[in-house]
Amino acid sequence: MSAILFHSTNRQSPAVNLREAMLQGQAPDRGLYFPEKFPRLTRDEIAAFATLPYHEIAFRVLAKYTDGILPDADLAAMCRAAYDFSIPLEKIYDRVFLMRLDQGPTASFKDFAAQMMARLFGRFLGEDGKQLTILTATSGDTGAAVAHAFHKIPGVQVIVLFPIAEVSESQRKLMTVLKDNVRTVAIDGKFDDCQAMVKRAFADPALSHIPLSSANSINIGRLLPQSVYYFYAASRLAKAGEPMVFSIPSGNFGDMMGAVVAREMGLPVGKIIASVNANDAFPKFLATGIYQKICPSRNSLSNAMNVGHPSNLARLVAVYGGRMDETGEISRQPDLAAMRRDIFSTSVSDERTVAGVRDFWNRFQLLLEPHGAVAWQGFQDWLSVEPLGNGPAVIIETANPAKFPEEVEKVVGWPPDVPGNMLAALKLPEDFDRMGADYEKFKSYLLARH
Repeated sequence: MSAILFHSTNRQSPAVNLREAMLQGQAPDRGLYFPEKFPRLTRDEIAAFATLPYHEIAFRVLAKYTDGILPDADLAAMCRAAYDFSIPLEKIYDRVFLMRLDQGPTASFKDFAAQMMARLFGRFLGEDGKQLTILTATSGDTGAAVAHAFHKIPGVQVIVLFPIAEVSESQRKLMTVLKDNVRTVAIDGKFDDCQAMVKRAFADPALSHIPLSSANSINIGRLLPQSVYYFYAASRLAKAGEPMVFSIPSGNFGDMMGAVVAREMGLPVGKIIASVNANDAFPKFLATGIYQKICPSRNSLSNAMNVGHPSNLARLVAVYGGRMDETGEISRQPDLAAMRRDIFSTSVSDERTVAGVRDFWNRFQLLLEPHGAVAWQGFQDWLSVEPLGNGPAVIIETANPAKFPEEVEKVVGWPPDVPGNMLAALKLPEDFDRMGADYEKFKSYLLARH
């Protein structure tokens, strides 16, 4: 099998293999890398997942992209090391389940991608004997997951930008207590300001001598590992060939694109529910065919989803035959009829988010945090217009409720239990830099560090 190639969504850069796509992060034309053609898993290959542990499923999915780049035995060892934590699937009612992606080292779904990316980056840089600076923006959980995964990886410096007023204390401390090769920068602005500064740095000729890459969902290395847990859920819940329904809390749309990748690789998916907070650019686009990014982004309780212009919409539009550039300009419309058939999207207010946490606990004695509550309410909105049918549905919970103790305690009356790794971080001293949302100052900061 020849290596899968990745092209830019802007179509102005040459196609590259996975190794090159990951190390570059963003394509030179400011587009995002995406497979030219998705490798397919056969029905028998997918059926075999039912008896395999998570790390083996991850190996069989990711091996479709690493052929010719990484020996299978090495990839298998990486998967075993990366995925040594549980992925609970809790029954809500009938064939509706909650998948908790919060058992990794930073209690967030971002760990699934970051742990694999760090191992791949370390391997690639070791082969080349090169240094690399990972530059990433976070709206909450990406920064901590990336910082922990890449901490002390040889050849890698990590710089994380985060909006100082829009992350929770535990989200902040999980990244600001790390030192060594990790540096965090608090920005007096929005997540979109952080993301715009990162994207501009990648395209700035004055910084071309600094080898930069990304580890947020700009990087294709984030999406591919995130496709695996959709295969895992189906392997435990669906009969052979039975389509799944997934309700996914969506901010920058990387998690949702993981489900799209799994579907394009052959996983039977009946509906993807992209549940957003007050940042409702995508549901409005799906309804009207007109895309208008939200600037500035709107603050919501589900803070990791406070994204006014999701980067990954460019990839989603490409799947449906359209073209969107990094600014959100659509030069070719996607097949909206097909997109509406496959995807349902709805906006969930803070009031309904709070009600979702409360109602879920009262009805099922299961605890959600704001992002999972958005996914639950999005699922309810979809059920109001379409029947579930007989297949399984999965609500995605992306972070541990302990990351939002004040919000959860206000609703249910008691604080959630805090995982040991979070308790340890909360006790350590913080150390981070701070600046305004000023690209020139950030550019000077980067130049001073290299």
